[in-house]
Amino acid sequence: MTQKKPSNADRRRIAQEKIAAQRQAEAARQKRTRLISIVGGVVAVAVIAGGGTWVIVRANSHASTVAAKAAASDPSIDHSTALLATTSAQSTGGTVDGVVGSNEMENLNYHIHAHLTIFVNGVQKTIPYGIGIVPPYQLDTSSGSAFVSGGSKYFYLHTHDETGIIHIESPNNHVYTLGNFFDVWKQPLSTSQVGPDKGSVTTYVNGKIYTGDPADIKLSKYENIQLDVGKNTPFQNFSWPSGY
Repeated sequence: MTQKKPSNADRRRIAQEKIAAQRQAEAARQKRTRLISIVGGVVAVAVIAGGGTWVIVRANSHASTVAAKAAASDPSIDHSTALLATTSAQSTGGTVDGVVGSNEMENLNYHIHAHLTIFVNGVQKTIPYGIGIVPPYQLDTSSGSAFVSGGSKYFYLHTHDETGIIHIESPNNHVYTLGNFFDVWKQPLSTSQVGPDKGSVTTYVNGKIYTGDPADIKLSKYENIQLDVGKNTPFQNFSWPSGY
């Protein structure tokens, strides 16, 4: 008997449950006392089994280079053929347009979501998982679709899966833009180009035509954004799953 594939609603529900579980795990980790204070660099600590001896090794100071190499070689990076672009060239830490990307955990003081849909000449393109999350990833595929439950660093703007949901998680309610998100992704965004695809760009925000630069669109709560490159595709509304 052929196994029934999970519906989009099922996948969204499963993703929602995973996010909730992840939040609980992160809250628990934040309460733990750090055993080692890292000063002036990244320090890796290991315990020699049975000996009770601590060995401290200073890592390479060029953390961004290491992260970039990890991104290039990590097999968990989204390489779906339906992607607009992969995350292999994305930012690997530091700050991009004021979007901090050096957090070991997600910052949940200000936590909202926006949604992005992209069509290129009428064909929908997938937004990759892991935008704004630096590899190596903790990747969960148990639901039939990939979900990034962890990484080495988080930007305030990131994606956990391919649903197109953008997570805005920062220490305050600063308003970020779609251009900030694309800059973290290191993909172009303008009225004539979206990622690697060039052409006239038609922009919808919550079903209405937006005539400005799409990079200036503010990422507010439940904002539904659609970018059409080339052929104009009618607005496709996104139904938010409960819990977001």
